[in-house]
Amino acid sequence: MTKRTLSGQGHPLAVIEAQQTILRPGGRFRPFEEALADSGLSPLRAQGLRVFQMNLGKMCNQTCRHCHVDAGPERREIMTRATMETCLRVLASTEIPVVDLTGGAPELNPDFRWLVEQVRGLDRQVMDRCNLTILLASRFRDLPEFLAAHRVEIVASLPSFLGRNTDAQRGDGVFEDSIEALRRLNALGYGHEGSGLTLNLVHNPVGAFLPGRQASLEADFRRELARRYAIVFNHLLVITNMPINRFLEFLLRTGQYETYMERLIAAYNPAAAAGVMCRTTISIGWDGRLYDCDFNQMLALPTAADQPQHIRDFDPTRLAGRRIATGQHCYGCTAGAGSGCGGAIVPP
Repeated sequence: MTKRTLSGQGHPLAVIEAQQTILRPGGRFRPFEEALADSGLSPLRAQGLRVFQMNLGKMCNQTCRHCHVDAGPERREIMTRATMETCLRVLASTEIPVVDLTGGAPELNPDFRWLVEQVRGLDRQVMDRCNLTILLASRFRDLPEFLAAHRVEIVASLPSFLGRNTDAQRGDGVFEDSIEALRRLNALGYGHEGSGLTLNLVHNPVGAFLPGRQASLEADFRRELARRYAIVFNHLLVITNMPINRFLEFLLRTGQYETYMERLIAAYNPAAAAGVMCRTTISIGWDGRLYDCDFNQMLALPTAADQPQHIRDFDPTRLAGRRIATGQHCYGCTAGAGSGCGGAIVPP
């Protein structure tokens, strides 16, 4: 099990107050809705349902400094099989092509493998948002083979190809374990062109700044991981750190919150706003509640009051064109080239 050295759940009052401000804009920051209106995008609405994102729980074997989920070993929130069965009934009644499994570490849910088998039985693409180190835990040693056998796409977190940067963000020893896990995946065919086993890496900045260009960073990662460790992968997804939960706590503790928000707002890009992931995604919480995106879920900002609020009330027609709930945190997805679970939004 990876060493755990970073702070866990439980935020000071300043963090709670700042997150309330994110949901109820005030002060000197320009309201996000105003930026949308100036871009001709208000109200922001969904444009169909392509991704069915399921948060299987907040338990994780790591406690990362940037984590917007506030996940960790001490968390006990977990999606039950009953809720999964409701999700499967919904999926069977729709043509939503992609099921995105996230957490915490989604693999820690005791029904993870059963769920993957059921979703693949519905002929849907499955994505596993994997922290890599979980693959080295004793009871998960055969998990890479299971994922390969079911053609599961792996989306793996790796903030940097430098060990010190990754460990600074994710905990001591994480980089070394991540490299070992990537080698195991490569040995099964993951990341190799033509194998049909997709391995995408996820990069987010270590500090309070915007990420660089995705294409340039991908070239750097590809060159350095191959040169240093003989590791290959398919694509690099670049994600902006969201000013919520642990990263927000870091910003406040280091006195960088206002500067970071100003940076995001100054970099607002209408083209990125037009392509944000919430327009084609529905996010299902561990308890079955519905959200427009994973970030809204972590802020307990549900779908609009006139929309279904729980998976048992799922209505694909209504949800496919719903009005999306927004807040100041949405500047994180719309800054520069944009950011979301699929990486940069605007092509280079």
